[in-house]
Amino acid sequence: MKPVIALVGRPNVGKSTLFNRMTKSRDAIVADFAGLTRDRHYGQGRQGKREYIVIDTGGFEPDASSGIFKEMAKQTRQAVAEADVVVFVVDVRLGLSAQDHEIAGYLRRLGKPALLVGNKAEGMKDGSQLSEFYELGLGEVYPVSAAHGQGIRSLIDMALDKVQWLDEEEDAGEADGPQPIRLAVAGRPNVGKSTLINTWLGEERLVAFDMAGTTRDAISVPFEKNGQQFELIDTAGLRRKGRVFEAIEKFSVVKTLQAIEGANVVLLLLDATQGVTDQDAHIAGYILESGRAVVLAVNKWDALDDYGRQMLERSIEMRLSFMKFAPMHFISAKKRQGLGPLWTSLIQAHKAATCKMPTPVLTRLLLESVQFQTPKKVGPYRPKLRYAHQGGMNPPVIVIHGNSLEHVTDAYKRFLEGRFRKEFNLVGTPLRIEFKTSHNPYADKD
Repeated sequence: MKPVIALVGRPNVGKSTLFNRMTKSRDAIVADFAGLTRDRHYGQGRQGKREYIVIDTGGFEPDASSGIFKEMAKQTRQAVAEADVVVFVVDVRLGLSAQDHEIAGYLRRLGKPALLVGNKAEGMKDGSQLSEFYELGLGEVYPVSAAHGQGIRSLIDMALDKVQWLDEEEDAGEADGPQPIRLAVAGRPNVGKSTLINTWLGEERLVAFDMAGTTRDAISVPFEKNGQQFELIDTAGLRRKGRVFEAIEKFSVVKTLQAIEGANVVLLLLDATQGVTDQDAHIAGYILESGRAVVLAVNKWDALDDYGRQMLERSIEMRLSFMKFAPMHFISAKKRQGLGPLWTSLIQAHKAATCKMPTPVLTRLLLESVQFQTPKKVGPYRPKLRYAHQGGMNPPVIVIHGNSLEHVTDAYKRFLEGRFRKEFNLVGTPLRIEFKTSHNPYADKD
């Protein structure tokens, strides 16, 4: 197993910047803004032949008694419990604070291996600014600059040296095997995305709080269901562009769109109590444009009466008519209702998105479709469809060759799509059909 390093400290000391340095990525959002990170954020890192896992945490307030800070503190405690070594990050330029003393006391009581790291130490040659941090009772203070990359390699080596190292062969054996299915949970703010993932995991892995915009980063969590490995991605809620005021929220939107692009399957979560909004349709349109497999889930279904449910179903049918291929489920994340069938549809959507369609079967189905219903003649031209083959997966792409195919009508495209979907059971995935007209070699000759 890879050793786990947890980064803790008060808000805005540079934990996310250090996380990005240690993972050589930009996975954590970084800005000069206190309290930006709220959930545990996992990343993979490597130094030489040594691999490790880093956990980024929110600003730690051990004695927080209520509100979002209490939830963030719970996340940090869980990260520390999971870690093999804790890196306590302090801000050298701001100096020692009472909150640093509280965190140090908590770590001392825990007795877990810990490193005290003085961040933002660039240009400090004599090191006199570090002396006051020795009173925290955690031993040597190691100066680094996460923003400039100074002292990071030495810090990683020291952290790994504190961990009892396991056989490299054991790690190599774990790396082999099938890749997990990347499942992104998307939707508007406060529809219950984090609550749903916590329900699946059986623990409060993500901060779930009754406040829109609680999740600000795209958080990835490994998960196993019936022997199948998943990577659950909790995304920040997407607001309408005109309502995104903070620069931080704009970064969150980018992270969410990147998470959708990188996912294998997207679960679009709707709020039954608020109905289908323009923003829901906008997110659905983006998922369709990106070509991801998608399943619709209506959360908080238990909060509606029979009349409300009928009106909501009618609204979904009208406003999301372009998502008819996506299966829809009515669930309650808090009460764990309807989650079993939802998993079946998610796995089925992934299977459909990665379906292999043999050329002989596609061509036979195409010719049978043409025989059943001939393409409409447009002026002097009647399209001639000759053969088809698969042009890609996730989403599935079918390429049809023939003559005068630019005159194929949209209605006939929908007819062909329906025949292909039925034959290969393509539920929950967009299907793209491309037409390639054969070039007449004698067209340019006199």
